Amino acid sequence: MSFSDKDIAQFANLDTPFYYYDLTLLQKTLDACALAAKMSNFHVHYAMKANFNPTIVSRIKAVGFGADAVSGGEVGQAVELGFPANNIVFAGVGKSDKEINYALDQDIFCFNVESIQELEVINELAAKKGKTASVAIRINPNVDAHTHANITTGLDENKFGINSWDLPACADALRRLPNLQFVGIHFHIGSQITNLDVYKNLCVRVNEFATWFEERGFTVKVLNVGGGLGIDYHNPDQQIPDFGKYFKIFNDFLERKPSQEVHFELGRALVGQCSSLISKVLFVKNGKKKNFIILDAGMTELMRPALYQAYHQIQNISRPNTPIALNYDVVGPICESTDCFGKEVELPETFRNDLIAIRSTGAYGEVMSSHYNLRENVHVAFSE
Repeated sequence: MSFSDKDIAQFANLDTPFYYYDLTLLQKTLDACALAAKMSNFHVHYAMKANFNPTIVSRIKAVGFGADAVSGGEVGQAVELGFPANNIVFAGVGKSDKEINYALDQDIFCFNVESIQELEVINELAAKKGKTASVAIRINPNVDAHTHANITTGLDENKFGINSWDLPACADALRRLPNLQFVGIHFHIGSQITNLDVYKNLCVRVNEFATWFEERGFTVKVLNVGGGLGIDYHNPDQQIPDFGKYFKIFNDFLERKPSQEVHFELGRALVGQCSSLISKVLFVKNGKKKNFIILDAGMTELMRPALYQAYHQIQNISRPNTPIALNYDVVGPICESTDCFGKEVELPETFRNDLIAIRSTGAYGEVMSSHYNLRENVHVAFSE
């Protein structure tokens, strides 16, 4: 995403901070993913937790992707935006009875189930409605995603999924619970994965667990391998991930039967690069040891740097052709020392009212914003 003189002039008339979405880039990314998935007859569900802005999600629905929801609210928005019920999957380690009942009423495609107790609860609630719930078993494969510890989900010490030693009891539960229909197995090992060799290891485990269920008389219709494909935060202009290379790993290493469907849950890779957070410089504080740029955006608008120590490229778009002059700590106005977007960031000499772009904020940006310090809702702008 580059910023033209026209963009910058437009930004001057908008209230900051705001998320700026490039819908043209979003569409190119979606089309690239859809084409690559079609080559292998793979099914893509959009992970709505990455960004549930209705304009963004509507574009994703229009491409033909399904929805991967992790709350009743996300199931509800998927339904409201027109996703077919048979293309909605409900995952999550802690589904409430209210959320399960709502999803049952919508006749969604399936629940990705994360414990034996959850199987029993879904069975009980489905029985009261005279329904049969389709379920896939989320298995913890103990595969290291080699990503940030806070976004790793596939190790034994993580809270997600059913561990391998509990699978015999899980199989027994599936046999004795009459209001459940087993459709397949589900995995998700983490987020922001850039080492694609990790997925080869995942494929080996998927093959093993699919065989385990089939040897015990279960038909495994769905292999849901999750998502987690990362983006390049350091080079945001390299904008569209190599979906062909990503899908090829699963095409080459999964032992897929002709009757089996392979499902993916992609989020960040679809929306991450299509947005920047645009903020205005409130104050510049130059000191003996540190220079600070204080923005009108803070951790209430973009939580990732405070939560994950995440890197986002930061640009002074008011001075695009000015040479780098100083190092700044770029911080926000929130009364927390962790309210910092970057330390020792090389930028042109910066002044009050300059516009700053924080790049690659389409995923886990707007959706994680908050009202801490009684902050207002963050604004949003779109470009075609």
